[in-house]
Amino acid sequence: MSVLAKTGRRFFTTREISGPLLFVESTGGVGFGELVEVTTPSGEERTGQVIDVSERVTVVQVFEGTSGLDVRSTAARFTGETIKLPVSTDVLGRMFGGSGKPIDGGPPIVPEDYWDIHGVPINPYSRAHPVDFIQTGLSVIDGMNTLVRGQKLPLFSGTGLPHKPIASQIVRQARVRAEEEAFTIVFAAMGITSEEARFFEEDYARMGVLGRVVMFVNLAEDPAIERILTPRVALTTAEYLAFEHDMQVLAILIDMTNYCEALREISAARVEIPGRRGYPGYMYTDLASIYERAGRIHGKKGSVTQMPILTMPDDDITHPIPDLTGYITEGQIILDRGMFKMGLYPPINPLPSLSRLMDKGIGPEKTREDHKQLSDQLYYAYAQGKVLRETALVSGEAALTSVDKLYLKFADRFEKEFIGQGVDENRQIEKTLDIGWELLSMLPESEYARIDPDIIKKFHPKYRR
Repeated sequence: MSVLAKTGRRFFTTREISGPLLFVESTGGVGFGELVEVTTPSGEERTGQVIDVSERVTVVQVFEGTSGLDVRSTAARFTGETIKLPVSTDVLGRMFGGSGKPIDGGPPIVPEDYWDIHGVPINPYSRAHPVDFIQTGLSVIDGMNTLVRGQKLPLFSGTGLPHKPIASQIVRQARVRAEEEAFTIVFAAMGITSEEARFFEEDYARMGVLGRVVMFVNLAEDPAIERILTPRVALTTAEYLAFEHDMQVLAILIDMTNYCEALREISAARVEIPGRRGYPGYMYTDLASIYERAGRIHGKKGSVTQMPILTMPDDDITHPIPDLTGYITEGQIILDRGMFKMGLYPPINPLPSLSRLMDKGIGPEKTREDHKQLSDQLYYAYAQGKVLRETALVSGEAALTSVDKLYLKFADRFEKEFIGQGVDENRQIEKTLDIGWELLSMLPESEYARIDPDIIKKFHPKYRR
């Protein structure tokens, strides 16, 4: 996977082993992030990385784990190199382990270059603002929480909710409207089961997109420490394909909760003072180093769009992982357990969901001139309908006005006809907006406070017939 310097420094004594960490005698010139070759008592070589350096001790995290190691006969060799990934367009259609080694039975990658897995931050001056609408074919995303090329838009799910088929549907259907080129998919899985990995592989094969997918899979039984490496290896591949070969790349990272659990495990092994719920205080910075590797660069045709997926423990959106993710990224798509129990697919609740870049990617020549105002009115009408639904449960429908009852019916139809759609249904944005207008026509025009009268006359079904 990585470039190993053959002229590294001599072996150094291991003082202590704690969890996935080695505590090794320090030597001059060792750098943070340096690659380390760890030799086991049996002569096996494992890969490690320097994560802390002091005058007396250097801390090394071992990606393959420390099982079978002992302090007397385990040695470490500092290579003087950072971890680098061999990159090539040959990775398309291939499956790799979480550390970047092929696991599909195919030949090793013949590298075109070697790239540092930690990446290089995009200079803010060079960063191009995301403005291109991505059509996912899902009305609740396209119409109300639009994804834009170069954006980082996470999917907040919960245990048992259908984030896997939603992710697969987005992979199959995602298109930049202004271009014919389909997305190249870089898929990184952390701590998932073999069954889940097989689901994605078979689904991509069934959809006929496997040839433009690169998969990096760290299974639940694989070393947890390897999960720290997986998203960085995947995003290095995504950046190479986007910025060296002008590809439009969609990076799916699943499950970021498992990644953060691995981060907490390392922090505990280092005996660090824990932060919220035992997670390290630097988790915000660490997550930012992953999420910020999305975007577009002036003068480059390619782009990296990120869709991280995380399962919220106990469906708690205030948990540190979704909380910090929401701060760093440009919105969130939230799956709702109540909608799921109602049988809705996709069970995406548009009210707490948000796309902060939506306004940049919609409008004339991108989607349609009525998109923004229609979306705002749909938000209001659905929110009003849900409030009245709660009121009706307490006071009964008899306490509602005639307009209130229309809002109540609107909310029911909105969930079934706008949010709800088939697993294989790919809606064009025009159809999504037309469905929105058809539902909105249930309400009197006097309720359209968020839509310009000229837009109403141009797009309302009553005036178009």
